[in-house]
Amino acid sequence: MPRDEVPQLDASSSKADRAQLVSAWEAAFGLPPAPYLSLRLMQKALDYDAQCRAHGGLPASLRRQLRSIARSETKVDGSNVGRLSVGTHLVREWNGRTYRVEVVEDGFLMDGKVYPSLSSVAKRITTTTWSGLRFLELKGKAGR
Repeated sequence: MPRDEVPQLDASSSKADRAQLVSAWEAAFGLPPAPYLSLRLMQKALDYDAQCRAHGGLPASLRRQLRSIARSETKVDGSNVGRLSVGTHLVREWNGRTYRVEVVEDGFLMDGKVYPSLSSVAKRITTTTWSGLRFLELKGKAGR
C-alpha cells in the first residue's frame, strides 16, 4: 500500500486497520513492526516518516550528532561522577515503585536522604548489593 494511503485511526480500530498499518510499516521501514506496537504509535511513526519525505528530515549535522550520542557509552563511575551534573534527576522503577534520585553536591538525594554513591542508593532500594550505575541503567551490560 502506498504510504500516502495509510488510514488515519480512531478509537474503534479493527484488525483490518492493523493489517493495513503493518503493510504500510513494512513498505516504509523495510521490516515488520514489533508485535505489540500500538496502532497509534505505528500511525504516528508513519505520519512522521511521510512528513520527513515530503518536507525533508533532520539536517545531516543533527543526524550525525544524534548517531554519535546513541553510539557513545560515556563512562560514569565513582571517580568520574562529575559527568552527572548537579541537579540531574535519575528515575528508576523497581517492583512497582518509581524512585527518583537527584545528583547533589555531596552525593545523591533520594527520599530526603543523601547517599554517598549510586551503589548505596541501589542497595537501599533493592536491599542487595548492586552496581549503582547498572541498576540505574547508566552503564550497559558486560560486553556491550
